[in-house]
Amino acid sequence: MMKADGFDKAIIGSAERCGSPTMIAYDWDKCVEILRERDGMSLDEAVEFMDFNVTGAYVGEDTPVFIKGMSPRCSCEVTDG
Repeated sequence: MMKADGFDKAIIGSAERCGSPTMIAYDWDKCVEILRERDGMSLDEAVEFMDFNVTGAYVGEDTPVFIKGMSPRCSCEVTDG
């Protein structure tokens, strides 16, 4: 399993999908919080960094997953897929 550097405190477990290796699962909101505290980013900066540099980076089938909706402030909508 591949880890995202600097986000160990945001690990919430592992994720599995048929045909894919087990991946480390991170709390996306906690990652944003880490960026704000550790790197002094504003909320907008941290969200943009996460979207572009972290969740936007595919590094193969072992790429970790980042789960939104783990914190009460999330406004994610669940849709039938």
